[in-house]
Amino acid sequence: MPTKKKPQVTASPQRRRELLDTAAEVFAAQGYNATTVRKIADAAGMLAGSLYYHFDSKESMLDEILSTFLNELWEGYDTVLASSLGPRQTIEALVTESFREIDRHRAAVAIYQKEARALAAQPRFHYLADSQTKFEKAWLGTLERGVADGAFRDDLDIRLTYRFVRDTVWVAASWYRPGGQHSPEEIARQYLSMVLDGIAVRIE
Repeated sequence: MPTKKKPQVTASPQRRRELLDTAAEVFAAQGYNATTVRKIADAAGMLAGSLYYHFDSKESMLDEILSTFLNELWEGYDTVLASSLGPRQTIEALVTESFREIDRHRAAVAIYQKEARALAAQPRFHYLADSQTKFEKAWLGTLERGVADGAFRDDLDIRLTYRFVRDTVWVAASWYRPGGQHSPEEIARQYLSMVLDGIAVRIE
């Protein structure tokens, strides 16, 4: 009588997401190089061998964490960039979308900020460099269009402005926690008010 094969048990999408979320928190807190599969397994409350059943390496986990974040980010950004908005409205929409991504993928954003430069040198993670180039092009192009259209001051240093807005927004991942007092949209509104209109009282 032939021996029956044991049915393969596949983790549900929800369980896989939970494991990746746990891994992302560990990577963000301890750094990629310092994180071992055992540390991730401990945080997930399982044996390291059991984690290997779902992922073949910590590199695979990191790849899925970062690619999922960037795919969602570009889905939102591409929608904004294809919407034929004016330069100011485009900046407002991009900043708002950025804070929504921080809300959804705070740990992934923190990992990206710390690790992207080193990881991008590896063939598996070359898409990080491609994404950064595309990111710069989108923001610099919008700022240049705003200066040309008269929406932004013509004395702006475009690249310096881009770096200021980029760093001001994405550093929020270091302190932001989902479910806090302010929604991503409210934080974006406050940031945009400060970036676009300043913080000093205007004297007529």
